[in-house]
Amino acid sequence: EVQLVESGGGLVQAGGSLRLSCAASGFVPVDYAIGWFRQAPGKAREGVSCFANYDGSLYYADSVKGRFTISSDNAKNTVYLHLNNLEPEDTGVYYCAAEWSTLAVCTNDYIHPSWGSWGQGTQVTVSS
Repeated sequence: EVQLVESGGGLVQAGGSLRLSCAASGFVPVDYAIGWFRQAPGKAREGVSCFANYDGSLYYADSVKGRFTISSDNAKNTVYLHLNNLEPEDTGVYYCAAEWSTLAVCTNDYIHPSWGSWGQGTQVTVSS
């Protein structure tokens, strides 16, 4: 079973940057999609970004467009979420998720809320 481990969260001032990592351990299938979600205290989980390697789909929520960027390092089985120009509203626990198939959980316009595998989450706190 492939496991996901997030890291890179922390406390940062507004306007600052962080890089979150999502490392997959175990045998990683050729076709996959990776999603990033976040959950602020008292709020529902929100899909932030996703990437599907089998068709190049790339999605960003309107709230993070132009500030967050997803990238990958296949040699390290790691996907990154680069958080720039952070705002206090970006505070929350960030989770990465994976779908180890071509199931359409990620398109250019949509990120499905249900994914096959989830990481444990990493806390991001942005102070004003």
